Amino acid sequence: MEINEHAKIKSLHQDQHMIHYGAVLDDADAAIIMVHGRGSSAHDIISLAYEVDLPNVAYIAPQAKNNSWYPLSFLNPVEMNEPGISSGMALLNSIVEMVLQKGFTTEQIYLLGFSQGACLSLEYAARNPKKFGGIFGLSGGLIGEAVKLENYSGDLEGTDIFLGCSDVDPHIPLQRVNDTEQVFKKLNANVSKRIFEGMAHTVNEDEIDFIKTLLKQKTAKQF
Repeated sequence: MEINEHAKIKSLHQDQHMIHYGAVLDDADAAIIMVHGRGSSAHDIISLAYEVDLPNVAYIAPQAKNNSWYPLSFLNPVEMNEPGISSGMALLNSIVEMVLQKGFTTEQIYLLGFSQGACLSLEYAARNPKKFGGIFGLSGGLIGEAVKLENYSGDLEGTDIFLGCSDVDPHIPLQRVNDTEQVFKKLNANVSKRIFEGMAHTVNEDEIDFIKTLLKQKTAKQF
């Protein structure tokens, strides 16, 4: 990759603001990185933190430039959505590294994304497999024209992956959710998939309850 391409990736989303809610990182026992969808904002996705709202958890929501992580549908060839995808994942990685530098382990780090943010979060986890606390993909799937198992390797070491989506989502084909599930199973993740009949492109109470319950179980030893 040429130097100017590196500059594009670094500059696209890196200079945007982040919203913090809950415990400060120096005092927190877990950190949740929350990634908003297309046309939305960090302020919007952080509202889910108010519903989860567990003690001693730091919630971090980065903002995409112009409210979009990449310009086209996630079903397009990856190169058509660059440098947005690479810049978005670089930003997620920088946040993960920031949290690790505070003394956290990867098992204390969670990613939660909705729609375009779910796609970005899931793709980041699949390309950077390690034992995270959990990954919550709400109405999303892995990115690209097609999902190929051979393109992903590594070990998520039993990381809990949640995939929630409608069976008639206008943006997320059900087959892509199923293909995403297969990739994460290959990467040795513990996958929970819930498909909701006739649901709109949204987040429902069942998904929030699942996330909150899992977080309570996973963080109980820390609190």
